[in-house]
Amino acid sequence: MNITCFDDLLRAARQQPEPQRLLFVFAASGVPDDATPAQKASHARGEGGELTPLLCVDKTPAELTDFQALAQESRQTGQDWQVVFVAAMADQSAYLPDNKDVDLAFQRMTQMIKYGAIGSLMAFDRGGDPLVFGAA
Repeated sequence: MNITCFDDLLRAARQQPEPQRLLFVFAASGVPDDATPAQKASHARGEGGELTPLLCVDKTPAELTDFQALAQESRQTGQDWQVVFVAAMADQSAYLPDNKDVDLAFQRMTQMIKYGAIGSLMAFDRGGDPLVFGAA
C-alpha cells in the first residue's frame, strides 16, 4: 500500500492480520548553541537544523480517528513540536501495560532520530502531511 497521508497509515495498520501498535515520537527542530549565523539563517527558512525527541506516545489504530485528534492530544502536553515520527509494531503483547518491547522500540526510535538515521520511519509535519528528508 502506498502511504501518502496519515489516513493511509491508519488504514494500513487497521488492515494488518496481526494487531498493531503505532509508536509516535514527537520532535522539535532547532540549531545547536554553537551554530553559525548561516546555519541559524538556514534553519529560520525551514532548512537544516537538528531534531530533538520530546515525547513518545503509543496508540492502537482504534484509539485514533485521524491526525487532527493526535495533534490535539499532543497540544495538551505543552510541547512545541515540528515533526512526528511513526513506526508500527505487530505484537499482541504490545497491548499490555509497561511492555518492555514498546519501551525498547521507543529507545531505538529516539536514537535513530538523534543520529539522523530516520530512513525507516514515517514522518509527518504539524499539519499531518508526510515529510521526506534529504530531498531537494
